[in-house]
Amino acid sequence: MDRDNKYIGVKKMTNNPFLNMYDVTARKRNGDIFHYYFASRGEGDDLKCFTRENNPEGIMIYAVCRDNPEKIVLVKQYRYPINDFVYEMPAGLVDAGESMEKTARREFLEETGMTLSLYEGGEKALRNAFYTTVGLTDESVSILYGYAQGEPSGKYLETTEDMEVVIADKEEAKRILREEKVAMKCAQSLIHFIQSSPEDPFAFLRF
Repeated sequence: MDRDNKYIGVKKMTNNPFLNMYDVTARKRNGDIFHYYFASRGEGDDLKCFTRENNPEGIMIYAVCRDNPEKIVLVKQYRYPINDFVYEMPAGLVDAGESMEKTARREFLEETGMTLSLYEGGEKALRNAFYTTVGLTDESVSILYGYAQGEPSGKYLETTEDMEVVIADKEEAKRILREEKVAMKCAQSLIHFIQSSPEDPFAFLRF
């Protein structure tokens, strides 16, 4: 069935400031009608199911330490859906009219207290927006890469945020993957990190 014939209608189910649920009345391949539910940060005609544009709502930052690229900057953050702490990469939402690069520097400072120098080499496409959990949400995120400098600090955190900055070497990264709760994007990034060379820490960005 052509994608233009899949949707019959979309109904907003909630009215929250950051994330809402939507009910899609849709057609199965055999023509039967069913309901599908997803979460989105979008509104009205700007929903991606209508625009089919893939603009990132958020960014994630892969940052190694400038003075020792065999260490990577992580955050261990409390997340309400699991009522527990989980290892993640620093990340945040893109403000309206804000570039991804500005978002990355702002969020990195807010979450870690450290400054970020962006790495601009490698394959440009690897900084594209990629969907996160596409069966549940239309959210997509771009990953930016760089070097971290300064001392970790939580002084810029919002009161709703509860996180600890973790500077991990490769052995600690292995332990985290084996023993801790880890977000998927963080786990994949740690795999890259463990295999990286300190002489060329972003070699994996080149095709």
